[in-house]
Amino acid sequence: MAPPFGNGADRPLISGTTSSTASGTTTRRSLLAGVAALGALGATGCSRVATADGVEGGDLLDRLRAQGVVRLGIAGEIPFGYIDKNGELTGEAPELAKVVFKRLGVDRVQPVPTEFGSLIPGLNSQQFDVVSAGMYINPERCAQVIFSDPDYQMKDAFIVRKGNPKGLRDYADIVEKKAKFATGTGYAEIGYAVEAGYKESDILIVPDQVAGLNAVEAGRVDVFAGTALTVREVVKKSSRTEATKPFAPLVEGKPHVDGGGFAFRPTETKLRDAFNVELRKLKESGELFRILKPFGFTEAEMTDMTAKELCRG
Repeated sequence: MAPPFGNGADRPLISGTTSSTASGTTTRRSLLAGVAALGALGATGCSRVATADGVEGGDLLDRLRAQGVVRLGIAGEIPFGYIDKNGELTGEAPELAKVVFKRLGVDRVQPVPTEFGSLIPGLNSQQFDVVSAGMYINPERCAQVIFSDPDYQMKDAFIVRKGNPKGLRDYADIVEKKAKFATGTGYAEIGYAVEAGYKESDILIVPDQVAGLNAVEAGRVDVFAGTALTVREVVKKSSRTEATKPFAPLVEGKPHVDGGGFAFRPTETKLRDAFNVELRKLKESGELFRILKPFGFTEAEMTDMTAKELCRG
């Protein structure tokens, strides 16, 4: 993630509007409504999680074990965290959370839906226990929350019209060829394009990659930038567009690869550390890749990077 766009999870989903303040299409509202219905289960009489009591390192893990359920902040994005056609919580982050929290003695996970830009504020205001949305780890976010080590790494890619008529392969190409450029609300790609020399006020901000796909198909823009995974998945629905080859954007002149993980409140270091122990075991055994593979992840997107590295920028 690139500064200063640090509150979102970088990859919203499902909306047909092109306004950065729009609430989205019926499809998005329906999805969030479905998630909200599930999120309400078991939450009767309590709209927020209990606050920490000042124990050093936090006592949230003990409380989660006692109550048997952890509330996960998600944002309805395929493949990172969403409700499937059967009404079940799934996605790479929730499925990983199910395994890790089971090992930590917490049997159930419960989704709490929110918009991407509300994930960190929602976490810090006690609306849920953990952000489970594949959130990129960067210095701006590390100033607000603490992260697990990343469970995946990710490069960028573009949605372009079939045949890539303008030959757009990185942000420098977009600037050089004066291409009309779009990306999503709160996406790191905003900062990457600006760093390459693109004027921020000229960027079309859309809610998500589906809206970006629509913008490219309709000719409103030449290119939409997002993560390599979400881009390659969304173009499967289109016969008029394609995904470019993944690339590492430049940050201060050097190629930069992002990594995504789970976010915790800054006081809950015990929970974060226990999570990291189990995550490390899953990486070493190869089980992590088996969990993520059904959601389109490849071995190239597995990583040994740490949150500490990514927080340094």
